[in-house]
Amino acid sequence: MTANSDAPKDNAARKVEARLPRGLADRGPAELAAMRGMLEKIRATFELYGFEAVETPFIEYTDALGKFLPDQDRPNEGVFSFQDDDDQWLSLRYDLTAPLARYVAENFDKLSKPYRSFRNGFVFRNEKPGPGRFRQFIQFDADTVGAPSVAADAEIAMLMADTLEAVGIARGDYVIKVNNRKVLDGVMEAIGLAGDENAARRLIVLRAIDKLDKVGPEGVRDLLGKGRMDPSGDFTKGAGLESKAIETILAFNAARADTPAATFKNLHAVVASSARGIEGVNELEEIASLVKAGSYDDGRVLIDPSVVRGLEYYTGVVFEAELTFEVKDEDGKLVRFGAVAGGGRYDGLVARFRGEPVPATGFSVGVSRLLAALSILGKLGSEKEAQGPVVVLVMDKDQTAHYQRLVSTLRQAGIKAELYLGGSGMKAQMKYADKRGSVCVVIQGSDEREKGEVQIKDLVLGATLSSAPDREAYLKQQAEAQFAVPESEMITVVRKILARHI
Repeated sequence: MTANSDAPKDNAARKVEARLPRGLADRGPAELAAMRGMLEKIRATFELYGFEAVETPFIEYTDALGKFLPDQDRPNEGVFSFQDDDDQWLSLRYDLTAPLARYVAENFDKLSKPYRSFRNGFVFRNEKPGPGRFRQFIQFDADTVGAPSVAADAEIAMLMADTLEAVGIARGDYVIKVNNRKVLDGVMEAIGLAGDENAARRLIVLRAIDKLDKVGPEGVRDLLGKGRMDPSGDFTKGAGLESKAIETILAFNAARADTPAATFKNLHAVVASSARGIEGVNELEEIASLVKAGSYDDGRVLIDPSVVRGLEYYTGVVFEAELTFEVKDEDGKLVRFGAVAGGGRYDGLVARFRGEPVPATGFSVGVSRLLAALSILGKLGSEKEAQGPVVVLVMDKDQTAHYQRLVSTLRQAGIKAELYLGGSGMKAQMKYADKRGSVCVVIQGSDEREKGEVQIKDLVLGATLSSAPDREAYLKQQAEAQFAVPESEMITVVRKILARHI
């Protein structure tokens, strides 16, 4: 007796708290339906351009993921890592590009080159989570490997534009910004920050340039010099550049003009002393020409020297897809929604595995962020709330087999349907169907069964009965919302009701 009386306490002690780790998210059927619809539109656009699907595993050997990983005994900064039983370090993929490089290198002789592929799936970041920063999220990438021409880069920029429009972003609500790592290299050469020994200071300069939209030219000037005190009183240490170098950076920031020709003239002036910088400007000019030939020079694709994110990673052209409409930030201020996709040329990534240059270019869509943008714009459409199944109610438990036959008949006709499997009465079953998002239910009591009929109730129409203007209208709507039909006509009638509410 004593042992039995203590059992509930032991069970309570063993009870596990239901909690979700920080930086992760659960997703319900409505969000998943919306995401599935968006992913299919992206997939169709990539296939329109001739890209083909490939899938790589979540897990890769840690050393295959790239040089961004820290050189530690346990490489746990930035990635989730573990050792297998052979003491080999494995990691959850950080992005979809490094696994593609490994796949191409491993299958190089079997693949047609250029190799055009797309892939989507979860990636994982072992970083401090915060608003909009997750440890697990979905990316959707398209890449061309084996094409050295900037024509491949121009195509990626145009693909980015078509992808955004395919999912519902209107022309004018986005811009594809294009820059070139080589131009930045030329600027760094001009101010004496070339070479590996200046890598840390270059990064400070790039971060300062990236804050132009937030702090303005004078704020960037401070960040390039001694540093800047922000309105909250926090001080950010600067790059410590001389005034001449600062003026060169600011001239680069201001290089974008009203016309591409004027922009290129300004860029040539900034990097005139650097052969690499001039090469980068020439590549941008060629991209502008190709974009114009494709009729994407109408504001969709723009040469913009302010794009500096990822330049430590990319080797040439870089892209950023920015949504230009405004939303309120955490302080209630109106700001641009910002970037939802990015990419560039990474000619050194496959070379890590093969020891020879292999050109590559591509971009990645931030799926969750793009989905959030579509939600703000009200562009999720009917996918936001998917129709639930037709529910067949169980009025007489001894007739469950007969109700199961009705459910099977609906499913064989391609109609989502389920048999109520709970133990509650009719009222609770109706509430259940409503929570499931069901458009209609099928009801059959003993009277209907004897007549070979079923009652079909339109739940959507039934919900509007209270708004009928008079009794006559109410009775008419009531008759349309629930009625009896022969079992043989059940499929036809259910289809009509479902079609009525799509």
